[in-house]
Amino acid sequence: MAATPNKQFKNICVLSGFNYGKHKEFVEATIDLGRSIAERKLHLVYGGGNQGLSKLVSEVAFVRGSQVLGIIPRALKSLGSLSDSPTGEELVISGMQERITEMLNHADDLFSYQEILQL
Repeated sequence: MAATPNKQFKNICVLSGFNYGKHKEFVEATIDLGRSIAERKLHLVYGGGNQGLSKLVSEVAFVRGSQVLGIIPRALKSLGSLSDSPTGEELVISGMQERITEMLNHADDLFSYQEILQL
């Protein structure tokens, strides 16, 4: 989706990797993304995980003052794969299909990293 310069966005959904991977430039880009979200006073909606790039972007945005909403399926939460103290707010839903639907419902739009930096 292309960013529309005339539209004001407040809530952004970011889908990112569960792991850091082997490329440190992904970590650097994720930190930049979290900073950009906070600088623009945007709210972040993400998948609610407590590992990898998903958690990193949520922490950076939250620490810098953004509202953060993590949306997590009940099954993943009950596996103990999530921290006891989520970053920001947490919405526990029934399953993976509902997760994507809720993430998009809570966001104004879905953007790529480059599109967010151009907002």
